[in-house]
Amino acid sequence: MNIGKLRKVIPRFSDVKILVIGDLILDEFLWGDVSRISPEAPVPVVWVKSESFMPGGAANVANNIASLGASVYIAGVAGSDERAVILKQGLIEKGINVDGVIADDSRPTTLKTRVVAHHQQVVRIDREKIEGISVEILDKIVAYVKGIIDEMDAIIIEDYGKGVISAKLLKEILRVAKKKKKIITVDPKEEHFSYYKGVTAITPNHHEASQAAGIKVKDKESILKIGKALLKKLNCESVLVTLGENGMQLFEKKGSVTHIPTVAQEVFDVSGAGDTVISAFTLALALGIEMRDAAYISNIAAGIVVGKVGIAVITQEELLARIKGKGRE
Repeated sequence: MNIGKLRKVIPRFSDVKILVIGDLILDEFLWGDVSRISPEAPVPVVWVKSESFMPGGAANVANNIASLGASVYIAGVAGSDERAVILKQGLIEKGINVDGVIADDSRPTTLKTRVVAHHQQVVRIDREKIEGISVEILDKIVAYVKGIIDEMDAIIIEDYGKGVISAKLLKEILRVAKKKKKIITVDPKEEHFSYYKGVTAITPNHHEASQAAGIKVKDKESILKIGKALLKKLNCESVLVTLGENGMQLFEKKGSVTHIPTVAQEVFDVSGAGDTVISAFTLALALGIEMRDAAYISNIAAGIVVGKVGIAVITQEELLARIKGKGRE
């Protein structure tokens, strides 16, 4: 691993343009204290002191990429409601292009509300419609992608199973992306692995990979079988399986398998770590970096973000500092 080479890569993130396509989610946090149990039921009464909103799902991936300095365009579906206004405004403030966010009057903007008291989540409330999008909305997304794909260096598919990503949508996008020789990476939903055939790379966690391959994770040997099975099944260039505290395993079509140990110094919160992985991995690939080096960069990025509380992002400066701190390898 050439650390000096990687140091030169990070500032070049600012030259990259990425299109993120997927399920848009608005994360709402209600912050408060608990001082008593409700007389109506055996549940805590939370006195809410503040409220905040964060982009979630595909929107959080776009946020990660923007934080790393690249130009980001996002395509997906939101409702015609106040949540959509909050989500889009938050993305615009982060410099993210939202022209590809299509309004759908028939569905609400997906909202996940987390009630947090004394730094602990008390309950999560999901408000969403997960049925597939209409043909009309799908056609609008495809038209948007076709209109800007020449400007893009890579496409990220963020599949949270909320109805945007379908076999038909991916068939259309993959056809256009391959014709234009664009990188396409996928953060997968285990039920949809059959959709992803022919992509550049997928980045499942070991649970998703295990379910998709039909092989239980028992030991290192089973991980090897899973990765190789997915490569064959999807005919993609690489499969990057995240293994939690055990780091990552990269499987490449050319036959090489690379284990990358975790670099996390302290783990406070793994929320959104997968979003950071695919963001950094895709940015590096878009710059022509080898798969192994791109995975190494994404591993360092994930190691930083899990050291933060809550759904967080990292910057170029943080990533550079951590890479410099590793010295020569």
